[in-house]
Amino acid sequence: MSTDTPPVNEDKPRRLEQSNPDYDPNIVVEAQNLTKIYRDFWGRQKVRALKALDLEIKKGEVFGLLGPNGSGKSTTIKLLLGLLFPTSGRALVFGKDASEVSKNEMIGYLPEESYLYKFLTAEETLDFYGRLFDMPADVRKERVNSLIEKVGLTWAKRRQLKEYSKGMTRRIGLAQALINDPDLILLDEPTSGLDPLGTREMKDMILELREEGKTIVMCSHLLADVQDVCDRIAILYQGELKELGRVDSLLKVSDETQVLAKGLPPEAYDDIRAAITKHGGEVLGIDNPRTTLEDLFLDIVRESQERPGHRTSGANTASD
Repeated sequence: MSTDTPPVNEDKPRRLEQSNPDYDPNIVVEAQNLTKIYRDFWGRQKVRALKALDLEIKKGEVFGLLGPNGSGKSTTIKLLLGLLFPTSGRALVFGKDASEVSKNEMIGYLPEESYLYKFLTAEETLDFYGRLFDMPADVRKERVNSLIEKVGLTWAKRRQLKEYSKGMTRRIGLAQALINDPDLILLDEPTSGLDPLGTREMKDMILELREEGKTIVMCSHLLADVQDVCDRIAILYQGELKELGRVDSLLKVSDETQVLAKGLPPEAYDDIRAAITKHGGEVLGIDNPRTTLEDLFLDIVRESQERPGHRTSGANTASD
């Protein structure tokens, strides 16, 4: 570990010095014509994982990345982390090029599979990652205890991780992702392996992080979970952006009207406002009915599959 990096002296890690005059602090992540092509040994194109992706992720929102196998979700995350270099285009995080390693001290990452040292306890695991961020001992101790309590593992904090269930491992993985109090949190399948109660608690923690001003990017197969917590979503298919917008707007069926009424007898169902009043009912609301995120997702995939020249790259079903 480099000794040139000064240790933090409070519970907040160092912040990047921003020299980009065009930097908008309200835009945490920006993809500009982002493209990634994987090539074989001879340099021939093998897979086009991402094609000309343009999107912005705003400060303080929960943003969902959805797509079947081969859609480019994992590639996008790796590009944001600087683990891959784009073939063309740019990925910007906090106004910095994603290849700049210094920006990673402001990022927390929960991969789909947490790679943790099985013979360490929860306390030892978080203390280890705190040391990687040069956190002073007193700050580490306070941070470790608060995170273990936050993820509900106080009762098992001195057990070795080899004794943890998958759900418990996901919890400690989230705590590890939060050890540096990051401003941007990348979550890959955060509810994987959790029972319904654990899933609800995980979603509540994501919403709490948003209330704290964190920006969260979430990949998930469980569309209901995305629908519950995400403000906006992007649906990718075969590396292309197919849909982008607010969840509440995308799920609204604009060409239908839904009337909610209280106290109406069945014989009045075919009547509208006048009939509701006539039969003594109360109009509770008139709005556009919503589809579900699952139906929207499947419709987009089916439409893409039906287009001429359709090819598959692992995206044959709606599951990733």
